[in-house]
Amino acid sequence: MNQYIARQPILDIYQRLYAYELLYRGADHYALGNVSGTKATTSLLTSAFLTEGIEEISDKKPCFINFTEELIVKRIPVSFPKTKLVIEILENIKVSDEIIASCRFLKGKGYQLALDDFVYDHKFIPLLELADIVKIDVRLTPLNTIHKTLKFLHPYRVKLLAEKVESQGEFELANKLGFKYFQGYYFSKPQKIQIKEISAAKVNLVNLLAEVSRKTTNINRLHDIISIDISFSYKLLRLLDSAYFYRLQKVKTVRHAIAYLGELELRRFILLVLVSELSSDQHDELVRTAVVRAKFMELMVKGSRLENIGSELFLVGLFSLLDVMLNVSMSDVMEKLPLEEEVKRALVSMQGTCAPFLRIAIAYERNQSRQLMVELNTIGIKPELITSHYLEAVRYAKGLLL
Repeated sequence: MNQYIARQPILDIYQRLYAYELLYRGADHYALGNVSGTKATTSLLTSAFLTEGIEEISDKKPCFINFTEELIVKRIPVSFPKTKLVIEILENIKVSDEIIASCRFLKGKGYQLALDDFVYDHKFIPLLELADIVKIDVRLTPLNTIHKTLKFLHPYRVKLLAEKVESQGEFELANKLGFKYFQGYYFSKPQKIQIKEISAAKVNLVNLLAEVSRKTTNINRLHDIISIDISFSYKLLRLLDSAYFYRLQKVKTVRHAIAYLGELELRRFILLVLVSELSSDQHDELVRTAVVRAKFMELMVKGSRLENIGSELFLVGLFSLLDVMLNVSMSDVMEKLPLEEEVKRALVSMQGTCAPFLRIAIAYERNQSRQLMVELNTIGIKPELITSHYLEAVRYAKGLLL
């Protein structure tokens, strides 16, 4: 039976990736309602650590995982490396002597403890004395309650994590309140900031992006583009030396690298570097999300009747966060790029042939199971293939983002 998992980034105050929360999506047909919390966590642990390999999923970052009362009492976390795991203690847990003893044991073994969806209550004091991180829902918790909670937490040596951050305003407020870590849809699909002009520093990059996007660009022109900047050549050689592009012989020259990759992959490499440069004043996870989306969407149609639009889907995913990277509306960005009309329709208005695949990628990221199944059924994609495609996309992004 196929298991479905996903990850959501947790960022620090500089919007740099600190960790991921791993989310259980269910087995085939997404029957989440029939799965207990204990079963969900054990399935996630098995899939992430044993079946797939946590390094492939976490990019060497810690993973926050929910643990039920039963699993904590049984001290299940000790079966997994303390450097890879942050134990999330659920808000509905019964604070008993047994739980406190188990948490003290885990803390003594070097594990980090996080209290999930924390709400002020004196019964949590024994756990606060052991906890490293406290997570607070900044969207659903009234501001005056947050202030009271922070005052209550002041004596304890815990770091604050703001959950459900969905706007720039919520991020800035949580930052001012002293939160150190942040998690929410704002970071997986940040709110668009309506500034109509692209900064002068990025105009040349957009022009270069337009050139690479043209179908008339040939491999000689691509070589010329790479030759403009030594960093392009360096990154290209580093890419081909990564684990994703395993070869028997090392690639030593740019021309050799170009011959090895071919025009399609070379074009994608240049697009990736340009997108990364365009987002240089944003957090790295933005680029990572775009690259994962691009490969994920392309893999969805592999072997199907829609396989011929794989290249368009890759572009849609890769460009799906350009509006945020440039701080302009998506329609303004698309006016500057000579892309296929179907690509533009998907990015600007979520319409057309490519749009359902972008909706699937976003629904998968956000754990929107019902929406995901509707979209999969609409275009005839088998649900059991989605997780393997997603993990392959994560590996692809890891190989490219050096």
